[in-house]
Amino acid sequence: MKLWLTIGALSGFLSVALGAFAAHGLQARVGPAELAVFETGARYQMYHALALLAVAWVAAQGGGASASVAGWAFVAGTLLFSGSLYYLGLTGSRALVMITPVGGVAFLIGWLSLALAGWSLRGTPGG
Repeated sequence: MKLWLTIGALSGFLSVALGAFAAHGLQARVGPAELAVFETGARYQMYHALALLAVAWVAAQGGGASASVAGWAFVAGTLLFSGSLYYLGLTGSRALVMITPVGGVAFLIGWLSLALAGWSLRGTPGG
């Protein structure tokens, strides 16, 4: 639980910092398309930072291995999806664009794993 809470909080912090950088420092350096790509990376990073907080809660409730799979999938998705979009937005280079969908698949695996972990919880209404 502590791991996912810590990673989620740090990822949220980084997402806010990168979003502020995009709004205040990057805007004058790149074109509107690159800025939009960068901001998409920050937005998806924030979504999945919050998802990691949910993973921490589910893990604390006894979510088991599925919660860990969800957490690591969200981390991998953030690194691959958001990271490749940050790179594209900063450089304009499409060199890493092929790993963006891999990150998206990691996000999907994370959400399915989180659903499975939640469904497996004992002692909750509907569980």
